[in-house]
Amino acid sequence: MRAGPAPGNRRRAIVTALVLVVVILVGGFLLGHLAGSRSRTGLGDRSDEPKTSRDRVGSKARLALPPLPPRPQPITGPDRPPLPVEHGGPFGSRLTTGTPEIALTFDDGPDEIWTPQVLALLRDYGVKATFCMIGAKAAKHPQLVRDVVADGHTLCNHSWSHDVWLGMRDEQTVLEDLRRTNEALTRAAPSARISYYRQPGGNWTPLVVAAARRLGMTALHWRVDPHDWQLGPSHRIAADVTSQAVPGAIVLLHDGGGDRGRTLSALRTILANLITRFHLAPLPPGMEEPRPSGTDWFGQPGR
Repeated sequence: MRAGPAPGNRRRAIVTALVLVVVILVGGFLLGHLAGSRSRTGLGDRSDEPKTSRDRVGSKARLALPPLPPRPQPITGPDRPPLPVEHGGPFGSRLTTGTPEIALTFDDGPDEIWTPQVLALLRDYGVKATFCMIGAKAAKHPQLVRDVVADGHTLCNHSWSHDVWLGMRDEQTVLEDLRRTNEALTRAAPSARISYYRQPGGNWTPLVVAAARRLGMTALHWRVDPHDWQLGPSHRIAADVTSQAVPGAIVLLHDGGGDRGRTLSALRTILANLITRFHLAPLPPGMEEPRPSGTDWFGQPGR
């Protein structure tokens, strides 16, 4: 009969086993901690990694596009609008910018709910646009007009009360409506140039185009219209704009006239897409005060 192990040997074996277990656990913990720290330091927290904010993404995307050559700004004034008549547009109204740049335009504001949100989103992406404003709303919300101008956007006259039949009225009525709207816009933002007019509903007539031109404004139509004022989903609005956009297109969107939540949602997708493919710019506002028709910079008869 064999004798069992001595009690002292058994205790030493138990202590040795416990020490080994502790060493293995501590070593595994330390190795895991060091590996995790190296991963975070080497990959996740590098100061030269691109940020994920929309303004950073937009800026980097625009830098990837080749720069456009510089060009002089057009001159405003009666019978000398910023852009010439465009053949193919309704009665000579503009369908395109005449340059490689795409112009986003927003109608029916200013709206106290939606205009600030559109401005914030454009600011995030560093994009300037053109806002076609209703005179009565501009008179009610002059600070919003100033906010639009302060952000570097261009203003456009969109009639006093969104009268879709304005072009069918007599010349004096049309001129008074357009002048009244211009006065409301310039009262809110005295430094602004109102060089464009957009007829509500796109219901152009030769009379309203001529009246706008007489006041030094280009008749502004559009090339891309996603009908964002209807009840379609935001993804459809975004898809229509991004699929139809071409260099020089004028895009019609809305920041007023109803619930523009779908437009705002679509605009995030539109901006993220277009800034990687095109230059976006506001329509040129012009550089000078209006002056009598047919005179040059010094008030002398022009050519």
